[in-house]
Amino acid sequence: MEQVVINERVAIGGQREGIVLIAGPCVIEDQQSTRDTACYLKNLTEELGIPFVFKASYDKANRTSSDSFRGPGLTEGLRILKAIRDELKIPVLSDVHRFEEIGPASEVLDIVQIPAFLCRQTDFIVEVARQAKVINIKKGQFLAPRDIANVIAKAETTGNHKIIVTERGVSFGYNNLVSDFRSLPLMRALGYPVVYDGTHSVQLPGGTGKASGGEREMVPYLARAAVAVGVDGLFLEVHPNPDRALCDGPNSLQLETLPFLLKVLKEIDGIVKNP
Repeated sequence: MEQVVINERVAIGGQREGIVLIAGPCVIEDQQSTRDTACYLKNLTEELGIPFVFKASYDKANRTSSDSFRGPGLTEGLRILKAIRDELKIPVLSDVHRFEEIGPASEVLDIVQIPAFLCRQTDFIVEVARQAKVINIKKGQFLAPRDIANVIAKAETTGNHKIIVTERGVSFGYNNLVSDFRSLPLMRALGYPVVYDGTHSVQLPGGTGKASGGEREMVPYLARAAVAVGVDGLFLEVHPNPDRALCDGPNSLQLETLPFLLKVLKEIDGIVKNP
């Protein structure tokens, strides 16, 4: 498996490489809290020796209800992410939902993410791959693991092979997702780095009627299992106070829980990749 190099400090992939953390709040709520969260995560991951990518959405267009908080929007959101990237010297990731966002987002973001519900949109995938430095494709909840090969092939037509794929659970009945960890080796066999989304995998889509629910207490169990199976990166949504988060609070981890969890995950990853 070839590495996808993000910058001089972060490379995702490779059988014997350490795990990469992609983490941050679901959505940019304001500049100060977003910057504070990024700073906390940078300091923690540097202390633990874990490569880090900061993530936050500037616009959550795929909300359950039209009344849901979506974020500051493209222009202001990218300004905030660029300021964090430049000040803290860390790579940043966000998702795009419309064609007109791809160009501006690709100029700022180190990784441009395709949301799960757009992972079958051929023209959209091709255009993101054409413009983005690195593309992260969220596997849709409705896809089997091997189906992601067709999505990858669409991106490859542009000549961009800096591709990451992320597992975030599979739909199971109503308002529920499950993780089948067989998907991780199946997707890694396609030759690209695989990230496990430990927080969206415990989401209960539309579970509260006008918003998604979640079971954040299950995140450490699933994260440990995914790292034990073998994965290149871990995607986590985190927040200083998840119960007051404006988006995806029920499936977000509190920042203070991360130090212990990351230490455990790093130890498991070392055992798996360096037996």
